[in-house]
Order: sequence, then C-alpha cells, then structure tokens
Amino acid sequence: MRGTSGASLKEAQERFEPVLRAAGADALSLGEQLLTLVSALDDSAALRRSLADPSREGEAKAGLVANLLNGFDERVVDLVSGMVRARWAGDADLADAVERLGVDAVLASAEARGALETVEDELFRLTRALDGQREAKQILSDGTTAPERRVALVDALVAGKVDTVTQSLARRATSSLRGRRFVQTLGWFGDIAAERRKRLVATVTSATVLTREQEQRLGAVLERSYGRPVQLNVTVDPAIVGGMRIQVGADVVDSTVLSRLADASRRLAG
Repeated sequence: MRGTSGASLKEAQERFEPVLRAAGADALSLGEQLLTLVSALDDSAALRRSLADPSREGEAKAGLVANLLNGFDERVVDLVSGMVRARWAGDADLADAVERLGVDAVLASAEARGALETVEDELFRLTRALDGQREAKQILSDGTTAPERRVALVDALVAGKVDTVTQSLARRATSSLRGRRFVQTLGWFGDIAAERRKRLVATVTSATVLTREQEQRLGAVLERSYGRPVQLNVTVDPAIVGGMRIQVGADVVDSTVLSRLADASRRLAG
C-alpha cells in the first residue's frame, strides 16, 4: 500500500502498536474484532464508501464507526475512528488496512506469550504440508465451497497440532479469501510475523537438503546483502535438478538447472 493510503496505514500502526504492547495476550481479541469488521466492510460496498469518503466530515464518519462497533472494545473503536478520519486513495484500501492491523494484533498476542517464532514456523510448515495435496488446496481456496466446509478442513489439518494463533490465522485465511488463495494468504501472514520479529523471510528451494553449515553461510550472505536478520524457510524439490531458488520479498535469484535450461531455450528460439 503506497501513497496516501500507505501514509494513513503507517500512522494507524504507530498509534496502535503501543496499545498492542500494553494489551499483551489480550491483543488476540482486538485482532479478531478488527477482522470481523473487515468481513462487514467486504460485505457492504456502501459502508466502505461511507467510511472512506473524503468529502464527508471526519467526525461524522467517526460517529458512524461508534454506532457500527457498539459493543466492541473501546480500543478498537478508537483505532477505527482515527482511521476513518484519515485519507484513503480508495475504499478498498481502508478495508485492507483494517485487515493488516487485525493480523498485526493477532500476531502481537503470540509475541506477548513468546510464541511468535513458533507461529511463523507453523505457518510455513502448513504451506509445505499442502504440497502435493491439490484437492485440499483447491477446496481451501474455492469461494464456491461453503466457508464452514473450508474451516472444517483446516481444523482437521491443524487442530491440536499448532499454536492457537496459528489455527486462528489458518481459519481466517480460508473463511475470508478476499480474492487470494489460501497458501498465498498464509505466506503473507508469515511475512507479517517476520516483520514483527524484525526479520526478512527468504524462501529457499533447493534440489538437495542443505547442511546446517550451508544454511548458516547462506543466511550470513543474505543478512549482509539486506542489512538485517533473515529468516530462512528451506524446502527441497528434486524436480529443479540442481542449484537453488531464493526469494526475498519481490527479489528472486534463480540458479536452478531448470531455469538455466529455460533461459538457453529462449536464447535459441530468439
């Protein structure tokens, strides 16, 4: 999110972060309330437009928020009231910003318990556990399948096996698709967790299992390149034949045999 909306989101994050720190594990309930609001915004274009309309007085929009969120935690009401007073490039940006803050709050509750690293790791492992399970991934990302069925499938996969925050986020990722696929959303949640831990996430796909020494060397190289700690999420895919593919955010380094063969084919064809 950039421009006006990006600046408004950043301001809201700066105001909300001290609230999350003070809330501790109770931040989970704040996050769940914010994500409930996201669903309401997604369901009503008229409501989104009313709350993001730059031509309406901020106080009038804050009053609408107070009525809409009657019974919600006053910390959530205060946050959202401030957000609707800000300017947004589009009404969809407001909903996206509320979602981001809701996910932040859910993850902050794990952070308060010292479980944030565990949640980050479990989110990554869940995405990898779905590799090869085409039918399950299709169901979890299928907007025509009843949300209750999708959530039940998530529960069957993770209930009793992961942190409560991991399960909550996985349930959210399938119950509210918001135009994304399930695995894509889990990856986004993992990136936010890494950001809260002040780490970048490097997704590494290797043809063979890396030794501990190789992982340490790769991590050191990436940390020098980016100037901050890097979390390595490594998977093995023999299909790439040799080499490895590394993705950090939008940056991709692909030195696999398959990529080199594809490049050679393009050169020959050109």
